[in-house]
Amino acid sequence: MDAMNSIFFEREVTDDTRRSLFYQGQLFAYMPTPGTIRLCNLAKKMLEDAFVPHDPREAQYHYSVEDYAAILGDLKPKFIHHPEAKEAIQQILVERGCDLEKTYFDVPRLRTSTAQGYLTTGIAFAFHPHRDTWYSAPMCQLNWWMPVYPIEPDNGMAFHPYYWDHPVKNSSDRYNYQEWVKNSRFIAAQQVKTDTREQPKAQEEMQLDPQLRVIAPPGGVTIFSAAQMHSSIPNTSKLTRISIDFRTVHLDDVRDRCGAPNIDSNCTGTTLGDYLRGTDFAHIPDELIQMYI
Repeated sequence: MDAMNSIFFEREVTDDTRRSLFYQGQLFAYMPTPGTIRLCNLAKKMLEDAFVPHDPREAQYHYSVEDYAAILGDLKPKFIHHPEAKEAIQQILVERGCDLEKTYFDVPRLRTSTAQGYLTTGIAFAFHPHRDTWYSAPMCQLNWWMPVYPIEPDNGMAFHPYYWDHPVKNSSDRYNYQEWVKNSRFIAAQQVKTDTREQPKAQEEMQLDPQLRVIAPPGGVTIFSAAQMHSSIPNTSKLTRISIDFRTVHLDDVRDRCGAPNIDSNCTGTTLGDYLRGTDFAHIPDELIQMYI
């Protein structure tokens, strides 16, 4: 099978088969389910309460950049740690045939990509082309991404399939996740004018076309390997794009070091300490985490 030549839409396969396809560069896309709708509705309720009386997608037009960032700085951690968010993810994983005893997830992130360059740093960081594996993610990590409100081709996310098997010169060798958590993660809301935090970036000109944009409905999920090259599409629409993503790993793949091929990630540290077991939110055993540090 050629590298990343397929999107499997609503394909019902076993979780083992699906993971093996992710590690070959394939993507899966699914229509909304009760679990994804539940998670999106929670986000919408919290967003609408935070920005009342404004539509969250248009709130950027009613606040200074500083005030807008401060609201997000308060809202996003509340969403991450809301107990219903974790319960919704459990429901989503069951709907997708995952074994909760062996599937571990990271808490869901609420992402905001504002329109017309209003705020692209810090709490609303606009992601340049990157692989999550440049950010200390394990090669077996899977990303689950869903829009909260309708998206368009000019305000979603892009995949860059050429780079599945083409390495990119990058600065990931300067990134250590444990150092990021210690020094940079919790100052995102302060990065308003310029984002001064060290983040891995390409160090050569990239060929971003052809690119792939999956335009899913609210609650529709796109799942892909952390090794996929992807980026935030510059939002030229008039509405803020709001999405949710979370990540999963399978315990057997962590233990066996299974996953996508590593062709250019040189970071240190690991995100595995953040993952929670699908049944009881227990952490991955420390001896497995130490294998990746």
